[in-house]
Formats: sequence, C-alpha cells, structure tokens
Amino acid sequence: VATLRLESVDLQSSRNNKEHHTQEMGVKRLTVRRGQPFYLRLSFSRPFQSQNDHITFVAETGPKPSELLGTRATFFLTRVQPRNVWSASDFTIDSNSLQVSLFTPANAVIGHYTLKIEISQGQGHSVTYPLGTFILLFNPWSPEDDVYLPSEILLQEYIMRDYGFVYKGHERFVTSWPWNYGQFEEDIIDICFEILNKSLYYLKNPAKDCSQRNDVVYVCRVVSAMINSNDDNGVLQGNWGEDYSKGVSPLEWNGSVAILQQWSARGGQPVKYGQCWVFASVMCTVMRCLGVPTRVVSNFRSAHNVDRNLTIDTYYDRNAEMLSTQKRDKIWNFHVWNECWMIRKDLPPGYNGWQVLDPTPQQTSSGLFCCGPASVKAIREGDVHLAYDTPFVYAEVNADEVIWLLGDGQAQEILAHNTSSIGKEISTKMVGSDQRQSITSSYKYPEGSPEERAVFMKASRKMLGPQRASLPFLDLLESGGLRDQPAQLQLHLARIPEWGQDLQLLLHIQRVPDSTHPRGPIRLVVRFCAQALLHGGGTQKPFWRHTVRMNLDFGKETQWPLLLPYSNYRNKLTDEKLIRVSGIAEVEETGRSMLVLKDICLEPPHLSIEVSERAEVGKALRVHVTLTNTLMVALSSCTMVLEGSGLINGQIAKDLGTLVAGHTLQIQLDLYPTKAGPRQLQVLISSNEVKEIKGYKDIFVTVAGAP
Repeated sequence: VATLRLESVDLQSSRNNKEHHTQEMGVKRLTVRRGQPFYLRLSFSRPFQSQNDHITFVAETGPKPSELLGTRATFFLTRVQPRNVWSASDFTIDSNSLQVSLFTPANAVIGHYTLKIEISQGQGHSVTYPLGTFILLFNPWSPEDDVYLPSEILLQEYIMRDYGFVYKGHERFVTSWPWNYGQFEEDIIDICFEILNKSLYYLKNPAKDCSQRNDVVYVCRVVSAMINSNDDNGVLQGNWGEDYSKGVSPLEWNGSVAILQQWSARGGQPVKYGQCWVFASVMCTVMRCLGVPTRVVSNFRSAHNVDRNLTIDTYYDRNAEMLSTQKRDKIWNFHVWNECWMIRKDLPPGYNGWQVLDPTPQQTSSGLFCCGPASVKAIREGDVHLAYDTPFVYAEVNADEVIWLLGDGQAQEILAHNTSSIGKEISTKMVGSDQRQSITSSYKYPEGSPEERAVFMKASRKMLGPQRASLPFLDLLESGGLRDQPAQLQLHLARIPEWGQDLQLLLHIQRVPDSTHPRGPIRLVVRFCAQALLHGGGTQKPFWRHTVRMNLDFGKETQWPLLLPYSNYRNKLTDEKLIRVSGIAEVEETGRSMLVLKDICLEPPHLSIEVSERAEVGKALRVHVTLTNTLMVALSSCTMVLEGSGLINGQIAKDLGTLVAGHTLQIQLDLYPTKAGPRQLQVLISSNEVKEIKGYKDIFVTVAGAP
C-alpha cells in the first residue's frame, strides 16, 4: 500500500468559530472554546484505511510543552468520544479526505496551540505534518467549564456585548459613562495573551505559568495584577493628581481598544494614565475576550481601609474646613471594580457565582498589587477568612465613618458616627438595557437590619480580634460622646446646579428639645466653607467662606439663603466638578458643635447624537452631533473623539476650536459600519473648561443587502 501523505488541511474556521461564539473575532483564524468539539478536514494522497494507517494528533501550547504540566496532549483517532479528555473521534471517510471531530477537555489550558499529526503504517517509521494553529478559550457555554453561565441572555451581555456603561460621580448624582470594550477587535485576543506573557509569574517560570492557565482563579489574579503597572510592565499607569501633561487624562478615554493597542505597540510600556474606571473597563475587555463572564461595578462612597479596623476617620476644624490627614485611609466618592463569574473549587460549597476582582492598585495581595477573586456571597455573609482579599473588599462596602472636630491638633469631639454612609448605590449595567441596576443587596443586608449588624460583628471579630473594645472612638461612644443635639441642620439646593452659574443654597434649621436646653432659646454661630471635592475623597483649599449668627427659639424652624458665586469656584474645581459645602454650628451656651454637609455635582452641557437613516454594513451612515454651550463662558480648544466597535475602525478625532457661550455647534459626518448587530457610538467632546462632555447612541446595524 502506498504511503499515506497529508496534502492539505481545512481547519473550517468559519464553521467552527460560529459554533464556538468567536466569529466576532473574525474567521481567518481558528478560535475555539474548551469542552466543545470542533471539526477539521484532512486531505491525503489516497483514501485513509483505519486498520493500516495510524494517526496520532499532538496539541502543544507554551514554551516547553509537557504532558505532565498539561501543556501537551497526544491522542489517537477513536470511533467514540471519551469523556473530558483530548480526543479525535466521530470521523467520516470521503474518498481521499477525512472529516474528524476534535474535542478539548473543559479544564484544558487556554492559549495559542500548535496542532500536528504523526502518520505511520504498521510498524514503520512515522512522518509528522503540521496542521496549523488555533486559540483555545474558556467556555461559559459548557456545563463542564468552571465559568459556565446557564443563561443565553446573560452570556450575550457578559461575554458578547462589546460596549457598556461605567457609573461615576456621586451617590446622589450617579452619571453613566458609555465605554467601548471592543473585545472582538482584530488584535485584542493576541494582546490578552501578551498581557499574560509579560506577567511576573511568566517571566519567573514560563512553563509553570502556562500550565496554570487552565484555572480561571489563577488567570483572573494574573490579569488583575497586569492591568496596573505598579509591579510590572502592566497596561496602565495610575495618576490621581491633576497633571496629565505627560499622557492622556483618565477622563479622556472612550474605550479599552486604544489603550491595549498602544501598550502592545510600544512593547509593553504602561499607558498614561488610568484611574479606577479605566483599570476596571480594560480588565472587563480582557476577561470577556478570554471567555470569562465579566461586568463592571461601581461602589459609591467606597472605603479604602488600610489598617483594617473597619473605621475611616475624617477631620474638620472649627471653620468647617475638611482637613487632609497623614493617614492613608480614605473614602473614594466612587470606586470601580469587576465581577467575574466562576465556580470556586478552592472554597467550601456555597461561594460560586460573582467574584470581585479589582485591578486598581490600592494594596498588595501575596506581594503584588492585585485584588480578588473575593466571593460576593462571602462579603455579604461576613466570611472574611475566605480567599482572596475578602477583608479588604468587605471594608470597602461596610466600614463605619467617624467624623471628628479637630482643634489645636487634637481630636476634640465626635461630630458624627455613620454606620451606613459607606458602600452606597453599588451599581452595574442592567442586562439587555441601558439602565443602571443597583446590586447593593448582593453585597450586604439592608442597612441597620439585625442581619447586617450581626454580619458586621462577625466580620469585626474575625478582622480585629478580641482587642476591638480598646479602640479610642468606641470608648468615646460608650461615654455618650454623641449626646443629643439642640437643633437639626440641613443644606438644600434652591435650584439645579449648573457649571458656570451662581449656586443658591438654603440652610434649614429646626430647634428640637435636648437634655441640656430643654426649652430655652439658643445662640448659634454657623461657619461655612466650600472646597473642591476630589475623586479620592479628599478636598482642596477652601474657595468660599461665610458666617451666619442667629438666635433660635424653642420649637422654631428657620431658613437662611446662601449664595456661592461662580467667580469663587470658576478656576478652583478639578475635572470632577464636585463641591463640598460644609458648615459647623457652634452652640454659644455650651461650646458644642454640630456638622452639616452638602455635596454638589455640577451639570456639564448636554450633547445630542442623531442618526438619519437605517444602518447597514458597508453603507454610509450620516451622524449629526449637536452641542449647545449653556455656560456663561466660552469653551476653548474643543476636541471631539468618536469611537465604537463595528462602526468605526479605531477612532475619529476632530479639532472644533472655540464654542462661544450660548452658541450651538453642529457636526455632520459619515460612518461606514463593518459589523452587523447592536452597536454603540461613543462621542467625547473635551475643552479646557470642561474635560468630559460625553454622549452615546445605540445603533442596530443590519447585514448588507438585508430587506
């Protein structure tokens, strides 16, 4: 019988990629998911004879492939597919060609593989032929895979959707930011594996690192460390200052693709700059691309509790100025992290499902700046002993806030002890909708409920041990440090605050009975101060002060108008456009103080985007962008950036010059969509005065020539 020679191979990537939900990455290359068969057609020099011709398949990944490490697999042609091991089966012979089904186990190592066959006849020598390469990914469609998610609706959202929203701002004025994840753009899959190959684990022991890439917990931790650049040549360099002149302001990114492409093109130099929402959005792109269901989550008033005592202290002086402290503890206005969906075989039963992963470099875990996976269920139940980094995430959503009055460098009295001011409005994008979904109840029981306090005590005992009773603020609380107050104070806005306008506030005061002054009038001095509120929860120097003196009779209510002029805050705010107005009312009779706070978020001008006709692949789509400058000042050096996977290849940038106060800017341009299905166009207009005027438009693109 003539020797059997391989003459050609068809990897059938178009059919396979479609069946494996990877066709969005393109069909030029074979990209498949583990735990699911894919098909090849081999053409030989003569018909294949199963009794004489022996074919051995060899699949290899990583630098030193080894069967012991799980990075090399050899398997033979069999009639029946064995369970959850590498196999070639279900074959049919058609003249000189062989159609065969290859199966990868649901716990196989993910990565770039080479595939070859060895052909031998009888006892003769074997000849090796390369078949080509393929990429193997996690498979959330497979019940055997640790990332299995049994809902097609959720899979469409958390794997297939390539755009979404990040929630920012403040618990009382949550703003939604459109973001282009773009996980299916052409080179993103290669960049994801490049990220894994630049990690410290890989550089230290490449073969061992690759062998652990079958484990989603391991891969998540590596990615979490690699998105920031604190220990390694990670993707993004953080910057929480105000000087972004050496890079791009974190506010000016529209999506992940430009960041990942720049990192790769410059040989792994960290991209400048990121803050939490940029880190988390880029991690979402990488994890969805690798096949792990992932979402982006925002936590408003998020504690960063370095000493793990479940308490964050903030300080004000008698003039109501919020003071900076030497302590590293802080309360972010909001903080953004990821949740990835997986089975936790490393934990006791009951902790599967969503897990927190946080790529923002806040503190180290096992020596590297990474965080998670921490089970959301473990956080809700206070099971802070479970891996990984659960105490840190628990404190982010549950710490108490204690506000102190500082005088002569000493803490003089407690102005407030808030048990429910941290971990508010925990939010993510709603499935299949542009709306925001609150998921606070997944992280904790209702504030103040018996379950919530019981969980807090359980977590406290585990985190603080028996020494908890000796904390100084608890002594003060026990001694009645927070006695009842003779008046209630509230600050209200008299109208919607807009950037460029004077701000009008009302101080509302009501005299209430208390133990020291049961019935008599009281004299109050209220000192006010306004400061720019930073994303990290700190403030800048005051730009407005005001003092009010009043007598308040028993049972009386009064309102006092306050004006904060635009000229005071005009050049004083950060890009976040947040103001904290604080007031400290001193009761002259007793010298005791009361605190009143109001955070104000200023509205930027509104952007509108209209699309004139139906969108179709390859056909011009006219887009109209309109911006009216509602401010009292001109917007100078305006630039516009458009982005949207499947609509635009990369980005479109335009310089728009100056937009005079009260005037309207109208821009028209044509896009040529490249992919069908639901798409999102993101538009960012930036100026010297307002860094972030964002808008988006959902666009459904039909297939070319569809009726």
